Amino acid sequence: MTTPAKTHIAPGPDASVPVGGAVGHPVDRRDGRAKATGTARFSAEHRYPDLTYATLVHATIARGTITHIDTAAAAAVPGVVAVLTHLNAPRIKPPRKPNIVRDLGPDVSGTDVDYLNTDQVFWDGQPIAVVIATTSAAANEAAPLVEATYDKLPARVDFAAEQKNATPAKGDLTFAGVAKKGDAEAALAAAEVSVDLRYTTPGLQHNAIEPHATVAVWDGDHLTVHDTTQSITQSRRYLAWRFGVPASHVRVHAEFLGGGFGGKFAVWPGTVIAAMAAKAVGRPVRLALTRTAVNRATGGRTASTNRIALGATRDGRLTSLIQDSITRIGSTGGQFEPTGSPARHLYGAQNLLTRQDHAVMDLMPNTWLRAPGEAIGTFALESAMDELAYELSMDPIALRMRNEPETDPTKGKKFSQRMQREAFERGAERFGWADRDPEPRSMRDGEWLVGMGTAAAFHPVLRLVADVKVRLSDDGSALVQCGFHEMGMGAATVQAQIAADALGIDYEKVRVEYGDSALPSGPMAGNSNQTATVATSVLAACAELTRKITALARRTGTTGQEPAAALRAAGTPFLEASVGSATRLGELRSQGRFLSTFLKDQRRSKAARGAQFCEVRVNADTGELRISRWLGMFDVGHIINPKTAASQLRGAVVMGIGMALSEQSLIDPRNGRTMSAGLDSYYVPVHADIPPIDVDWLDEPDRTMPLGIIGLGEVGTTGVAAAIANAVFHATGRRVRDLPITLDKVL
Repeated sequence: MTTPAKTHIAPGPDASVPVGGAVGHPVDRRDGRAKATGTARFSAEHRYPDLTYATLVHATIARGTITHIDTAAAAAVPGVVAVLTHLNAPRIKPPRKPNIVRDLGPDVSGTDVDYLNTDQVFWDGQPIAVVIATTSAAANEAAPLVEATYDKLPARVDFAAEQKNATPAKGDLTFAGVAKKGDAEAALAAAEVSVDLRYTTPGLQHNAIEPHATVAVWDGDHLTVHDTTQSITQSRRYLAWRFGVPASHVRVHAEFLGGGFGGKFAVWPGTVIAAMAAKAVGRPVRLALTRTAVNRATGGRTASTNRIALGATRDGRLTSLIQDSITRIGSTGGQFEPTGSPARHLYGAQNLLTRQDHAVMDLMPNTWLRAPGEAIGTFALESAMDELAYELSMDPIALRMRNEPETDPTKGKKFSQRMQREAFERGAERFGWADRDPEPRSMRDGEWLVGMGTAAAFHPVLRLVADVKVRLSDDGSALVQCGFHEMGMGAATVQAQIAADALGIDYEKVRVEYGDSALPSGPMAGNSNQTATVATSVLAACAELTRKITALARRTGTTGQEPAAALRAAGTPFLEASVGSATRLGELRSQGRFLSTFLKDQRRSKAARGAQFCEVRVNADTGELRISRWLGMFDVGHIINPKTAASQLRGAVVMGIGMALSEQSLIDPRNGRTMSAGLDSYYVPVHADIPPIDVDWLDEPDRTMPLGIIGLGEVGTTGVAAAIANAVFHATGRRVRDLPITLDKVL
């Protein structure tokens, strides 16, 4: 087996970056040139001698048992090497139960199905066979020729019908299924003014620009995979368990990732089956999912139904806030989507109750999708706040500000930082909110009805742990190593900026290695945790390295000179410092660091926040809807790189626009088939749908976080759908409570 070389991306020349001032500077992304010129290699683009190509075969029923599977026609296609089913696939260990402490992050198993080791079918689209061939054309030709017959069982596939059978959600380590303060139902009944409303959101699919893909290679009992993963370290542990080898025998590469958004957190069927196929045929296997296969074999966001009830005094003070949510999970797994999260933290209601139930479905298990819980929760809550404002004849921003809490509404914790009021005030002034005539359908430009809407943005803060090694060489260069992820957000760029300032050297002299499980263990890239998590360890390693250099400078008489001068004077080629290690003791210490960090962060209520402002134009005759202006003003701590931060926030707003206007995962309620599995039937925003998006931030550091960093990758999506729905009501007088906002709902 040929081991691929590490990916090294040298920084481009940027003489404008001052020494000691890289943080806060709008540095270009280090991976930009490689991606723009096509030299960056993504997972499916890695080649090995004797490489074979695999294509999945999917079940066509929602629940049942495979009674017969005919592979003869597929096996006869020229170039086909093997066809694997539950009858002949290698036996591997079943998935084990998740353990957040052991895995230092959420469970990375997308489902608990024992792929190709069972004759049971749990959802329409579950892989039941894989064809391996010498060319992708042969594999694609043969896969449809595999024929299966089934003994069908009754299946729960209609979300609307199953809601009556929903049961209380258990929650997770960070979020309980129920939160209660006072008697919210009684307070609602006694309220001077109240609204009691129902909002729904459909299931959503990820559709990242890079579909899921895996190249798997076995060398004896050593496995190498190039995989589209947001969880390198956790995927390595998972694959080691499934195939019964030590974790040290598994190497996961993910140097570049063409978008993730949560869809590449988990280990989905393609990854496991690619490694299984490579073991069976004794050759490297590339398994690249088609767009349709991605949407049939990997999870997306759950559909939801949300009751929001608000009670208030006539001057707008909330006396009751209730959110009852029903979301779905699969019978073989699914992630908890905390839809009540915003309701528990945004407003100082005197009485509060949030509850969430799960409807168990025989569908592809749901998984994380950018701002899971908060994207749904802010649509429902912030739409209801707008409706209450109209009931009170009160400005929607004034209503929100009247209910700003002094401490966290549910647990009474102090805020580590809360600048929600400032975000609304600065945003309203910049957007021209004062020019808005509050009367619905009162603003017009020719045939276009004009409306303005706003909503709060909210996403909680989470930190995991990262192992990091930092090396300073006698030529003045530094190397930072950590197995973190680059999904297009500039992760390597910002960590180089942080290390350069921490060491007091030129930004251009810092090199970063990432995206490989052979490097020190990095965190999962999600929940907006990666920048702060890795920065915590980079700063600690740089501080330790600086202490070593300072001591060496004293011994060599080079105090006051550049850091590398001490190394040259001592004849030492390099010095390095590490946080964490790959030993068993090191892993136990990492678990301890995780628990310590988690408990420390839980002492204060931490969150990224913001205010979304939207102007829409709705054609009075046709109902055509256009977003004409957008402003997002955010409280997201200290900004390490304004250029990458603005890009992240704009991209998050675009995802929120898709959620509001067009995106929906359509499930046939008769058979559980995904009817929107391709981009021909799942409508994502295009350029014509997106206005110029203005984003800005307060740039106030959170003093409890490293360098004042608050994650910002997801907060930009929250509040977007509500701001649009509120603007549509202002323009037309029609309230849309069921996403997406389509022509038939506006007319």
